[in-house]
Amino acid sequence: MEKSDAVIALAALAQDNRLDVYRLLVQAGPEGLPAGSIAEALKLAPNTLTFHFDRLRGAGLVTVRRAGRSMIYAARYEAMNGLIAYLTDNCCGGAPAECAPVAACKTARTRRSKVPA
Repeated sequence: MEKSDAVIALAALAQDNRLDVYRLLVQAGPEGLPAGSIAEALKLAPNTLTFHFDRLRGAGLVTVRRAGRSMIYAARYEAMNGLIAYLTDNCCGGAPAECAPVAACKTARTRRSKVPA
């Protein structure tokens, strides 16, 4: 990833609603989500959401496809991983084991029920 691409991606994510949209799409997986479901989940107006999708698409962070009358948006994981790789390139002066972030997808955390002592 080039520096200019990283700046564009970071700028696209540097807004509350867009960051929420992107995190929701990352959680949804490669199949993505319909725009209406995203609007409902995040309580955003469709016209506002369209603006945010345009910024995320322009940064190369999401894709869109038509399925019937729905627009399905999905995170571009290769772009996400490229951004993380760019940010951590030459991490810790060549000793990445000391500070390497976990860039792999994690499974959803399960909530543990509290057991009385």
